[in-house]
Amino acid sequence: MLSGQESGDEGPEPTASGDGGSGDGTSEEDPAEPGAGVPGDAAEEGDGPAVFLTEPVRRRAVEIAAVAMPGLGPGKVPARLRRFLKFSPVKRAKLAKSELVVALASDTAFREDLAEVLTSTDSPLIGAIATGGEVSPMADPAEVAALAYLLRPEGWRELIATATQAVPETAEAPVAERAPEGDPKRLAALEKENGKLRGALAEQRSAASVLQEELRRMRRELKDAEDRAAKAAGDLAAERGRLKHLDTERRSERRRLESEVESMKTQLERVRKADREHERLTSARLWLLMETLSGTATGLRRELGLEPVGDRPADYIADELCAEPEERTAEGSRGLDQTDPQRLDHLLSLPNPHLIVDGYNVTISAWGETLTLEQQRNRLVQGLGAVAAQTNAEITVVFDGADAIFGAKPSARGVRVLFSAKGQIADDVVVELARVEPEGRPVIVVSSDQEVAMRVRREGAYPVPSPLLVRWLQRS
Repeated sequence: MLSGQESGDEGPEPTASGDGGSGDGTSEEDPAEPGAGVPGDAAEEGDGPAVFLTEPVRRRAVEIAAVAMPGLGPGKVPARLRRFLKFSPVKRAKLAKSELVVALASDTAFREDLAEVLTSTDSPLIGAIATGGEVSPMADPAEVAALAYLLRPEGWRELIATATQAVPETAEAPVAERAPEGDPKRLAALEKENGKLRGALAEQRSAASVLQEELRRMRRELKDAEDRAAKAAGDLAAERGRLKHLDTERRSERRRLESEVESMKTQLERVRKADREHERLTSARLWLLMETLSGTATGLRRELGLEPVGDRPADYIADELCAEPEERTAEGSRGLDQTDPQRLDHLLSLPNPHLIVDGYNVTISAWGETLTLEQQRNRLVQGLGAVAAQTNAEITVVFDGADAIFGAKPSARGVRVLFSAKGQIADDVVVELARVEPEGRPVIVVSSDQEVAMRVRREGAYPVPSPLLVRWLQRS
């Protein structure tokens, strides 16, 4: 069983309400009134009349609670009682008496936690009271009543009443009953006891004031928390509404886009169908035209008696240009000077010719002393534009691009203007253009560079000196 302690000559404690009087904060409990005590927490239990503990029972309940307090976790001890945990049980019961009385009467959770600590011990008396068994008649009635108040077994009110009646009257008689009237010493002792009671009452009122202030603060905090929760709930509802509206808009936009996609697919299918029909119609027309042309060519070949030949006009011109002047007998080129524009006319009259011009080789030799490079390029390209307009020739002019090019790139209808890449000269580009042309196509290269003329001649092209093109342009 839990050990007890001496309480000294401390007077009775205030009631559980903390004001020790009638509730108006001014009256005091008469220490001489026999049977005065502190009511239990019947108000919070709500299952019976209020229970009043006599001073011996209340004192013993405080002692038992002080011994059991260290068995609670730090979080289960009320904040106002935690500072007393560092003291011994005897000193804790003496110093924390008022707070323990209030806590036991008002804090149900604290009392129930203490009951769990008490029932975990191996005390036969605690076990008998907790389980409703038979209590030994040798047990201290005050301790039985205190344990019944703390454990709250079934029928605890009757058990407290029975045990309280068994408490000796000398144990609960106040000082007023032990002091005969007219005895100065006893009267002084009574006055001293009243002073202690008044001090205890003042302490209880101070504690009650602190509790009330803490209660008001907690109510304010609770109200603030409720306001914040209400605001958060409103914000959450607004955000949910906004998200719902956005989701509705998104779904509507998705349906619109899906409708547009379906419409575009339908239109694309109609266009593809129309293209296929047009392609079939065009193929049929082209096939009919080719059949007509083939029949016409066959009829002309039969009527004129033409036999298949392996020579091409370009091959004839190539042989003519490669032969010595006195050996050239081709019609239209016999007796023509190398700088005669008619020679270039003859070459450009061949079927589908390609005229390749070494740009700066022509411009510098013709206008190098009078015009800037940009002016030279523009003049040459414009002149070649006139050539393209007068003939059916494909025309390409190549300029060196190794140096920086100032001014806009020249252009003319029907003229392809090229600049060599960095690290490459225009001569190599001219030769490459001649090389890639199919064999038999007339390719005319205008350049006075003998090396270029020799290289393009090996590729089957016809080299023409730059002055010939200049004279042709001047004549035009």
